[in-house]
Amino acid sequence: MTLGMQLLLLQVAIVLTTVVGTGVTAMLIQERQLREGYQDRMIAVAQSVAGLPVIRGAFDDPDPSATIQPVAEVIRNASDVTYVVVANVDGIRYSHPNPDRIGERVSTDPTIPLSGEVYVGTQTGTLGESWRVKVPIFDDDGDVMGQVSVGILESELRADFLGGLGGLLGALAVAALVGVVGSAWIGRVIRRRIYGLEPDEIRAMLETREAMLHGIREGIVAVDDRGRIVLMNDAAARLLDVEAPDRVLGLPVEEVLDRDLARFIASGEDREAPVLSGERVLLVHGDRVRVEGREVGSIAILRDRTELETMLRELEGAQGLAEGLRAQSHEFSNKLHVVSGLLELGHVDAAIAFIQRVGSGGALSTLGDHDGIADVETAALVLAKRSRAGELGLAFDVDVESHLDATTDARERTDLVTVVGNLVDNAIEACVLGGRIELSIRDDLEPGTVVVRVDDDGPGVPPERRAAIFEPDVSGKAPAPGKARRGIGLTIVQRVTARAGGGVAVDASPAGGARFVVRLPWGSGATSAEAAPKRPTETDATATPAAGGRR
Repeated sequence: MTLGMQLLLLQVAIVLTTVVGTGVTAMLIQERQLREGYQDRMIAVAQSVAGLPVIRGAFDDPDPSATIQPVAEVIRNASDVTYVVVANVDGIRYSHPNPDRIGERVSTDPTIPLSGEVYVGTQTGTLGESWRVKVPIFDDDGDVMGQVSVGILESELRADFLGGLGGLLGALAVAALVGVVGSAWIGRVIRRRIYGLEPDEIRAMLETREAMLHGIREGIVAVDDRGRIVLMNDAAARLLDVEAPDRVLGLPVEEVLDRDLARFIASGEDREAPVLSGERVLLVHGDRVRVEGREVGSIAILRDRTELETMLRELEGAQGLAEGLRAQSHEFSNKLHVVSGLLELGHVDAAIAFIQRVGSGGALSTLGDHDGIADVETAALVLAKRSRAGELGLAFDVDVESHLDATTDARERTDLVTVVGNLVDNAIEACVLGGRIELSIRDDLEPGTVVVRVDDDGPGVPPERRAAIFEPDVSGKAPAPGKARRGIGLTIVQRVTARAGGGVAVDASPAGGARFVVRLPWGSGATSAEAAPKRPTETDATATPAAGGRR
């Protein structure tokens, strides 16, 4: 059976059950009201007859019926009841619709009215089964002297009841017809809303949708027209660090996501842009969702550019090394020619002096033993950055007091490489040709903590901008060609540091530019207390808790 037929039959059954139940209830109420109406009328008629002086006075006449019968008939016809019977204490009738019954004893028990009580009920008398009322007649002394019985035949009650059912049954029939037609219309509307699909087809579509959404690598986040999250797949939850995606459904997007990402998704702009979320750089493609020409929300597809950015930085470093090697090869060739020429000319002492003067190596000399950086990954990064700085005509010095033991914690090494790489890149971009950069990395100042200090002689950071320099998209430089945005590097540094339990600060450098100081947990000796954010000892800078960007 199709969904449309199931809906129709179900709703028709509900409508008919409701209509029939309502009709039966209405008929019962109408029948009760009809009986109560007749009962009130009969009691009023009986009590008025029992209280008439002419009725009570006629009881002492030689022929009471001659006076009582005409009065009883007038009242019966006027009150639209079947009979009005007046009888004495012995039950002898003084009035009756059939005059031949006058003088006979009443056919029903007169005990209740003769005892002074009022009787209401159904009894069968000479005229048939009737709904009747019996009231006592009192004399001037308060003694019962007779009774008045007023009634209406049950057949007349049924006739009145059935006569009033026509309108009710007609209304019920119309209601049932409207309900059935409405049910059919509702079924068609529901079918249109679900695009004519059957339950099995809907279930298959939902299962396929769930498998597809949670199986693809790209993150998908959808919000409705009120800005509330209605969909988040597993990949999006992983990229956004949301532990339980089902729990965020229905929440405003601003309460779940970072400010920049929430603003981008809620805007529904049809474009693609890199957005910083936590420590990740996400490439987000947003678009509005339209159904039948009506906007119902927006959707965003998230791709992680963090690994891509890392690979690009590594590629940039490799290119720098290659350029340095080419320069070194050219330089070394020139030096060989000089040595060859001096030897051919017989100037052996001059050749030896020349070799001693230039023997320290070329542009890619290794870190000296005095640098004290034992961690291989950090040392390799510093070496690559030194080569890059030399290629750009910048002096890159490593503090002679630097000291860094290797650690077995992969997360600590990754955090340190991220921080050092972004700070040095920031300093390189801040310096001009002939500028100087100094790097200090020390893990021997406090147990369990490594302090990174980067100084440059660039333009520096004005005091009024030091609190905002860590905000996303805050940068003192114009966007470089081919780069969509700036102000990400220092933001990542701040967020990595905050997540690790460290601190970051910026101040003026003695070299004339900016000094950035970062404290991170390092080594197996780090504890939660030792890793907590502290004011760096190398600078008077104030720790900045805000999110950040590159100068």
